[in-house]
Amino acid sequence: MRPHVIFAVMLCALGCAGGEASRPQSTRKTLDSSVQIQGYPCDKGYAWFYADGRLERCSVSRETAFGEVQVPARSIINLQQDGKPQFVLLSHDTSLLGYACKGGGPLGPGEGASTAFYPSGKLKVCWLASDQIVQGTPCKAAGGFFTAVFHHGGFDTEFYESGKLKSCTLSKDYAGLRGGQVFQQVP
Repeated sequence: MRPHVIFAVMLCALGCAGGEASRPQSTRKTLDSSVQIQGYPCDKGYAWFYADGRLERCSVSRETAFGEVQVPARSIINLQQDGKPQFVLLSHDTSLLGYACKGGGPLGPGEGASTAFYPSGKLKVCWLASDQIVQGTPCKAAGGFFTAVFHHGGFDTEFYESGKLKSCTLSKDYAGLRGGQVFQQVP
């Protein structure tokens, strides 16, 4: 994995995990070949492990199940300390549960958005790769890095653990709100 990819993973991990103080210590190891670790096909290169030896993150060598979805090869998976899914950096735009979620760019998965999961493995956050109708609601695509910075986090689409749409930025006027406003619904 290249240094800029490592930096992007670390930056995302800090944002997804709530900051440096709450992150448990992990150790980076080099895998000389692809190997199965805790049921995940980790690709050769770097993998990170918690202090107790459990896998924290790696790049997967082939398409694999992560939570309730299939993620493509070369995606970077990140697990909670108890081994449950936390987030994935998709290697490319990928359909997850029928939604086109944003993946990495020309520099790899570390350049892309983080797709988050509940500990149950259910989809929590997807950064849409294009404007899409999500459960009848017109939701806006994620945009790029500058969109995320200048729009206080960007245009993520969030789901309740039940799978019901929780919120998204509207791609056009809907339900009395104007395009560009955040649509939220109660569970």
